[in-house]
Amino acid sequence: MVFAARKAVGKGVEIGMRPETPPRAPDATAGKPGPAPAVDLLYITLHDSAQLGALESALDRVAASHGLTRSEIAPAPPTPGLVRFDYLSGSHRTHAIHIFVPAARRQPISSARAGSGPRLAIIIDDIGYDRLGAEALFALPYPFTVSVLPNLPYSTELAEEAQRFGYKVMLHLPMESTNGDAKPEATELHVGMSQEEVGRILSRMLETVPYASGVNNHQGSRATTDPQLMSEVMLVLRERDMFFIDSRTAPNSVAYSVARRSGVPSAYRTVFLDDIQTREATLQQLTLAEREAQKEGWAIAIGHPHPTTLHALAEFLPALESRGVHLVFVSELVR
Repeated sequence: MVFAARKAVGKGVEIGMRPETPPRAPDATAGKPGPAPAVDLLYITLHDSAQLGALESALDRVAASHGLTRSEIAPAPPTPGLVRFDYLSGSHRTHAIHIFVPAARRQPISSARAGSGPRLAIIIDDIGYDRLGAEALFALPYPFTVSVLPNLPYSTELAEEAQRFGYKVMLHLPMESTNGDAKPEATELHVGMSQEEVGRILSRMLETVPYASGVNNHQGSRATTDPQLMSEVMLVLRERDMFFIDSRTAPNSVAYSVARRSGVPSAYRTVFLDDIQTREATLQQLTLAEREAQKEGWAIAIGHPHPTTLHALAEFLPALESRGVHLVFVSELVR
């Protein structure tokens, strides 16, 4: 499939592949066959909508030669720029092809900048691991705030690319979690660090995430509950004239209150979009975020560049403005 796609549309296209879930061995003890092999996920970002026809034909030829049939899945209502093909062997899905056709992706993104009315900001976390999710995100012409993890292979170039397309960039700052909550990052802020350590680490991280105007915490279920560490973080941010968004990964986080006391423009997350990675669950969370914005006048939602999240966003956002809610950059909600 990958070879056929490259041959059809050229080497400049972005193509990546990974399994949907790790394959598991058959359950021999129960005497039953194991689950079907993992589905191959392909992510293809085209640079020209005219390439789609050749790509579709090439994929269909490969599928037919292996006895596969295609089931086309599109967002409802259909959204320009997002196409998905599922290929099946009998009733078993073998490939899910996510194709992004960003016809307007090179146009600068701008906020609605409405004078009044409910406002919703959407932060997309965990940018920097690879180009696939970011390329898919950049196909969507909405004022997202892109939160980039530092010190990763694509941190710098994706931050620069996001800025060039008109998105706002934040540093997704790794912080210590409660033991066992999550796998720690190679470098993160820990409880007990001195002000000097915090400043040095933050400075090095920011060097890899150019154009960052604000920060939100990555993990941090322990760090954000420690007033001393949060005070040290806010001192650095205040000196750099940066804002802070508390991702609220811990119910007893003090990060937002410390930021306010420290004079750092700040706000906090109200909704997580994709704890459950299905289109339906993300649509429900987007509806919740819209409801919160209508009720409180503002809301901040945090999601990730998962294919299910991107499809849900592409389906949900086109009609948001018509319902009276304005999509804005998160920097417009800090105070």
